[in-house]
Amino acid sequence: MISLNNIRVEFSGIDLFKNITFEIKPKDKIGLVGDNGAGKTTMLKVIMNEQGLHEGNVSIPKDVKIGYLPQHAIYPEGKTVLQETMTAFQEIKNIENEIENINNQISERTDYESDSYLKIITRFTELSDKLNMLDSATIEAQAELTLKGLGFEQSDFERPTSELSGGWRMRIELAKIILRRPNVFLLDEPTNHLDIESIEWLENYLKNYSGAVVIISHDRKFLDSVTTRTVEISRGKIYDYKANYTKYKELRKDRMKQQISSFDNQQKKIKETEDFIERFRYKASKANQVQSRVKQLEKLKNIDIDFDDKSSIHFRFPPAPRAGSIVVEMRDLSKSYDDNLVIDEIDFILERGEKIAFVGRNGEGKSTLAKVILKELDYTGNLKFGHNTQIGYYAQNQDETLEMHKTVFQTLDDVAVGDIRTKLRSILGAFLFGNKDIDKKVSVLSGGERARLALAKLLLQPYSLLVLDEPTNHLDMKSKDILKTALLQYDGTIILVSHDRDFLDGLTETIYEFRNKKVKQHKCSIYEFLKKKKLATLKDIEQKKKSEIKKVENVSNTKQDYFQKKEKQRQIAKIERKIAKSEENIEKLEQKIEETNDFLSNPENITDESVYLDYDKLKKELEDEMANWENLNEEL
Repeated sequence: MISLNNIRVEFSGIDLFKNITFEIKPKDKIGLVGDNGAGKTTMLKVIMNEQGLHEGNVSIPKDVKIGYLPQHAIYPEGKTVLQETMTAFQEIKNIENEIENINNQISERTDYESDSYLKIITRFTELSDKLNMLDSATIEAQAELTLKGLGFEQSDFERPTSELSGGWRMRIELAKIILRRPNVFLLDEPTNHLDIESIEWLENYLKNYSGAVVIISHDRKFLDSVTTRTVEISRGKIYDYKANYTKYKELRKDRMKQQISSFDNQQKKIKETEDFIERFRYKASKANQVQSRVKQLEKLKNIDIDFDDKSSIHFRFPPAPRAGSIVVEMRDLSKSYDDNLVIDEIDFILERGEKIAFVGRNGEGKSTLAKVILKELDYTGNLKFGHNTQIGYYAQNQDETLEMHKTVFQTLDDVAVGDIRTKLRSILGAFLFGNKDIDKKVSVLSGGERARLALAKLLLQPYSLLVLDEPTNHLDMKSKDILKTALLQYDGTIILVSHDRDFLDGLTETIYEFRNKKVKQHKCSIYEFLKKKKLATLKDIEQKKKSEIKKVENVSNTKQDYFQKKEKQRQIAKIERKIAKSEENIEKLEQKIEETNDFLSNPENITDESVYLDYDKLKKELEDEMANWENLNEEL
């Protein structure tokens, strides 16, 4: 479908790629991997013709539609969330406009037997068929479902996009790409600004998608779930594996062993040949053999070994100062932004040595509560800190808070005090900043380099509590693994705000779920939490029903006329039967809606618009039945 043929790209006279050839086939699910700077993003830009080639070519059939999500983009303004998302259907709008134009022509013409009239009718039929195939009658329902899958609420649809952060605007762009149903997805770090629920939704969508997918991601779990083929870029070459990321790592180890074995054998052969040449160089009887061996050496193609880059973040956090057994305690704590209540009367206790995770959809208050703990935001309620609680903080946008005009070394030197100042070069070296890097301005650093520099600042003094808000966003997989190891060895208390499931797995033992302005504790691992997490609508309804019945049973036992009491009992029993029937209907409708959601998450299942119409009908029936249930309970 898409072919890259012997491509070469160079920067400043140095080849980034050379003689690279591979093909993206119609149903491929490819993970594009490699060290930072290997050229993964450049490869996508080559396919999109945003990066010129020095040699080779890229072949893309005219009818192949590509959906490209770059890591950084300029987002349009001037529309609401839903209006901007609906721009994905421009093809449909164009077809509708052409049909309208043809209709106007037909209404004015009388030459029904002419060739030009028949040609117009044929075009009209083609366009109508295509419009039906594109489910034009349900485009708004498709847009709403996709936006909800990516974390938007119904109340967000009419918000101006100018009010949203870059991360939320990226979700709109992703929704638009999904709705265009491209033949090939090219996605550069699509999970960077998604929460766990949205990541899982996108995972499910992409792995069931009928077209091809090429993903650059540092999210190991995401790659494992979606991809079945891994293309590695290393030292200007590519290595193609028919495997997901985890299996690729195993196969790569085998390749490295084979390369090392071949390299060793070649070196042995070279030495034997050189020894032969040296021994018989001046013997006339061996002249022909010597010349033959010399030519062998000249023709020999050296075997390169793609050694793993052993340079990674190697560090330990300073020992945590001794703190009280309770590190943070809050009672009835609430936080609002003007009229927008984000956190509502929560209770929370964090004990010394705990490693916990804040998870939930974006906008539910995770980062807000972290900033409350840091005393960066005001609040209502009670917040207390234990004895000697010293907090180290890594913000979600920590790299943006660095001063751009300073050098790497100045960034640490300006805040370091005491003996630690003599260790700054060692600390920077541990974070991959060599002697030639420490004089670089922060402004020229990549996102990953700035993230590492911000983490290095946390080593300048010991803390009893680390609050880390999305610390892995700009780190590659190796760096994430090293950071995770350092945090496992850290003897203090940790609050982690993160959507990276693989990073949280084994690191945290308690999950705090943020939802509906409340915080709920789960004593389990991240994967156990995700497995058991289900909507408890019916369970809540049952609890409410029992509570209401108990109120009826506790009504004062004052004397009542016998027949009047009997009549009340009969009425109560009748209403209870209606409530039971209503709850049964609600359960069936919710089950159908859940099945329909699962059905719609697989694009191959969507063959016509009726499935969306049925979906809307089910939601309306559920809404009516819930209203009926509430009325019955009120009557009871």
